[in-house]
Amino acid sequence: MKQEDLTRKIIGCAMEVHNHLGNGFQEVVYQRALSIELNLNNIHHEREKEMALQYKGYDIGTRRVDFFIEDCIMLEIKALTQLEDVHLAQAMNYLEAYKMEIGLLINFGAKSLQFKRVHNNPLIKKSSHQEHQNNQGSDK
Repeated sequence: MKQEDLTRKIIGCAMEVHNHLGNGFQEVVYQRALSIELNLNNIHHEREKEMALQYKGYDIGTRRVDFFIEDCIMLEIKALTQLEDVHLAQAMNYLEAYKMEIGLLINFGAKSLQFKRVHNNPLIKKSSHQEHQNNQGSDK
């Protein structure tokens, strides 16, 4: 899986934050602490990155992603007692809207850290197909 090592490092950083702070704080507290932990682990990231949304090529507004990491992973964080399907759907929609292959949804609000890797399967298949075609072309 693409970016597996990086997502593992990000989840490790989130676990470190959760181990130190526990649950019960507002999302912004975890966001600030996670940014510090990512910096301590030399993981390049942008916090609250504003990204344009489009519909059929037309700008329809912007959305702030909690974290945009290493220019390839979107990270949404929550501070809820329990993640729900709507949060997963939201993360999946962001991946599709931003044409990204992988994202993470991390919840600091539960007693134990909750995390989900989110994949943009249509984009991954398209990317794998193009990669396969490029590799076949180089065999000739």
